[in-house]
Amino acid sequence: MTRHTVNASILLTDRPLLERPAAAREAGFDAVEFWWPWPQTATPSGGEVDAFVGAVQDAGVQLTGLNFFAGDMPAGERGIVSNPERRDEFHANVELVVDIGKRLGCRHFNALYGLHDPSRDTEAEAEAARDNLTYAAKAVDAIGGTVLLEPVSGADSYPLKKAADALAVIDSVDVGNVKLLADFYHLAVNGDDVAQVIAGHAADFGHIQIADSPGRGAPGTGELPLDEWIAAAQRGGYDGPIGLEYLAGDGNPFAWLQR
Repeated sequence: MTRHTVNASILLTDRPLLERPAAAREAGFDAVEFWWPWPQTATPSGGEVDAFVGAVQDAGVQLTGLNFFAGDMPAGERGIVSNPERRDEFHANVELVVDIGKRLGCRHFNALYGLHDPSRDTEAEAEAARDNLTYAAKAVDAIGGTVLLEPVSGADSYPLKKAADALAVIDSVDVGNVKLLADFYHLAVNGDDVAQVIAGHAADFGHIQIADSPGRGAPGTGELPLDEWIAAAQRGGYDGPIGLEYLAGDGNPFAWLQR
């Protein structure tokens, strides 16, 4: 049976962030994942971190995934991994992410690559990304963790649009615990052949996330064969949870599962 994990940064947003783990439990789920909960800072206070950890623990759910700090996401940033000027900031965040992972048993951590800055040399960005991904991978390896790298849609200057783009970066990093985050929605709207990606790489996926297209809504609201793709990935060797990372719309965001 497929296990789902609720992305509580995009779902359940009618509740304050610290109430969302409990809301996921109330809705019948035993697992949640989050983007970085503090978009304005890579290093929130100890009290803020304790409150987040406590909310997850008190709800009795498992944290299955957490993003590294990705810059100011509401303002349009999509990661700082490839930014040479923000290495120290990213490294400081890695240490905090490892601490949260250790406390909550989380082992999968998503590193958004970052937007290309035309004023910077592309190779300088690639070098920064290799350095930061290596640093993060070695740090999370101490707790048995995996760094995830994700193609993203909706941001023209985000360099990783298809699975091959992310896999090329992963191949350039000399560590074994950086894996592809296969978000079927992002891959599909970017024009990737999702079925082919699954056929070639399912056993090596670090994580799967889903939303339907068009609209990034719940499964069944669009045209993507999500059930078919999930089944193919599982036949191909993927045995992790399926992240629910879609826009809820009105009403019960999980009605599609009940149907």
